[in-house]
Order: sequence, then structure tokens, then C-alpha cells
Amino acid sequence: MKKTILLLCAVLLQTAFVCFGQEADNSKPASTNVAGADYPRVDAQHRVIFRINAPKATSVVVSLGNTALTKGEDGYWTGRTEPQTPGFLCYSIKIDGVELNDPSSETFYDAGHIYSCIEIPEQGVDFYDIKDVPHGDVRSVWYKAKSNGEMRHAYIYTPPGYEQNGTTRYPVLYLLHGMNQDRRAWESQGRANFILDNLIAQGKAKPMILVMEDGGLAGINLAARRAQSPAGSANAAQRPGGMDPFWNAFTKVMIEDIIPMVDARYRTLSDREHRAIAGLSLGGAQTYQISETNLDKFASIGVFSAAPFGFSGIATAYNGLLTKPDAFSKQVKVFYIGQGSEEGANAGRAIHEQMQKNGIKHVYYEAPGTAHVFQTWRKCLYGFAPLLFQDK
Repeated sequence: MKKTILLLCAVLLQTAFVCFGQEADNSKPASTNVAGADYPRVDAQHRVIFRINAPKATSVVVSLGNTALTKGEDGYWTGRTEPQTPGFLCYSIKIDGVELNDPSSETFYDAGHIYSCIEIPEQGVDFYDIKDVPHGDVRSVWYKAKSNGEMRHAYIYTPPGYEQNGTTRYPVLYLLHGMNQDRRAWESQGRANFILDNLIAQGKAKPMILVMEDGGLAGINLAARRAQSPAGSANAAQRPGGMDPFWNAFTKVMIEDIIPMVDARYRTLSDREHRAIAGLSLGGAQTYQISETNLDKFASIGVFSAAPFGFSGIATAYNGLLTKPDAFSKQVKVFYIGQGSEEGANAGRAIHEQMQKNGIKHVYYEAPGTAHVFQTWRKCLYGFAPLLFQDK
């Protein structure tokens, strides 16, 4: 009996060792790590493994699931999170209560701060990966806005072959970020350039120019803005949901500065049929507002998890054109609404249902299992871009 118990213990220990080894073997350094960093690592179950050097600390906690790490004799703190939702996630580390970025991860600007972020791969999803296909260029462009005298900064993607095909002109997609993000978001987090590279290489999307500008939504302190325009004030009467519509100023910049600059500097097809606009979250609200008053400039519109106060309703939006479905469909070639399945109905589903009920032609997409995050918006762009500029 004693021998049997000893044998059983040996088998269990061996099994535990093998399982640990397999768990270690199936984890890989995150693609968002700084060069040469072996941690954090992501395993096949989407759990993140951390190893932090903090020998004098008494507590280390990672914000992903508020995961507390355990200190080893070597001064390194290690631990593993619960499975994470695939996609691009921002996080921080608290060492003795002080919130810090992870020195082993690259940092990105989101939610008004610089955060460490990590890419959690989604099984079977590779449309935003860097592949061995022809790649376009993302250019950093400074220019002076004539409407207000500001020096402004844009990131502009030109498709593969733009330099070689010196006489070819291209359609343009203007892509807007969300609140407390800036012009960097779609390229650095959304991987918009790689999404277009891959779609173009597969013949699924037309080669196009992509313009990513700053919508004036970075560093927004809503509490301070509400204090400046309290309820009952003249400004408050104009605020959807009680918020000062500070995002409206971008419409003038878009129409008077950004589009003319792009058309002047790049080989564009400058008619409305070859110009589209799309945005995520509050950038989606801006998309509603910019396109609503400038249908002479845009024939295709995309709203991804759009803040609902940008849409004024079927009866009044687009100067009442939505009450005339046939007329609307003749003017608007693509109207695309997308959101994550884990978001509330006001992120897009409710407006989709209104439009569907009223017979208004549009495309609706719901990303399975995702919320108000870039994995949702990557998938929205992936669905939206192939619909654009199709000569039918």
C-alpha cells in the first residue's frame, strides 16, 4: 500500500511538471514588448504572464484583472492573469500603490494617458498582421490651417505603388479617432495601414489614401467643461446630453483645411464619390455631424461604436433625407454601422434598428465578443473598407 501511494505521488508530481512545462512552452513574448524583452508573455489560453523586477517592493499588482504578483527569492515578482479578451489592451502596474508603466512593454496614448499596452492574439484572425505583401507608407505631415492659423499634424497613408504609379489618382478615406485619443490611434493601435495593405493585396479593397488627423478630442476633461457651461446656461442648451459640443469645431477644420490640403498635396480623386469618412466612438459622432452638413463632400460614411448624440434621429438627420430612403440611397453609396456585441444598443444597434424599420439602405456589423475596444474597430474597418469606391 505504501509503495502504491509513493508511486501515485511520483506520477502526480511528474504530471504537474509536464503540465507546467507545456504551459510555459505554449506562451510567447507579446508582440508589443520592447526589443529583447521576454516578458510579458501570452499563452494559448490568452492569459498574460508577468515577471517584474522590484526587489524592494512589498506589493505588485497588474491592472489586467487586478492580478497580484508573487515575490520570489530573486526579487522578481511573477504571476499570471485570467484569460483576457483578444485584442489590444492597455494596462498599468502598481508597485506599493504607485501606478507605473511596464518597462518591458511599448507605450501608447489612449484614454488621455500614456499606457503600457499588450496585443492578445485572436485565434484564426490575422487580417491586421504584418504580412509579406506590398506595403504602403504612413507619412507624418505638418501643415498650417488657413481657417485658424494653427500648425496641424496628420498621418497619411498612401497605398502600395503610389510612388511608382506617378499619374494614378486615388480615392480618400478620412478616419477619425475617439475621445482622449489622437491622430496616432488608428495607426499605432488600430493597425489601419496593415489592414489596408492586406485587403489591397488580396484584391478585396481598392487602393486608397487614408488620412488620420487630430479631431480635437485629446486631453478632454469633461468635468471641467461642464463646470464652464453649467446646466441652464446658454451653452448648455446646445449640449447633447448636457455636454458642450466642443467636438463641433473640427467640422470647419475638416472642410476648410484638411481636405483642401490633402487634395493639393496628393494625387486624389477629389469628387464626393471618391471620398469617404468614418470614425470610432466620439469620432463616430463627429462623422455623423461632418457628413450630415457636407453630403456634397462625402458619398460613403462609417460609424463604429459611435457616440449616439451625434445622430439627431430619422426625422431630422441629414436634413430629413432619411425620411426619403430612395433619395438617401442615391446620394449615399455606403452607410456602415458597426459595434461590439458586448456594447450597449446605443453604440449602433439602436440606430441600425431605426434605419432598418424605416427601410433605409445600410450595412450593420456586430463584432462577436468584443466591447468598446480597438478589436471591435479593427473589424469594423476590415468590413467597411472593401465596400468603398466600388464602381457599380
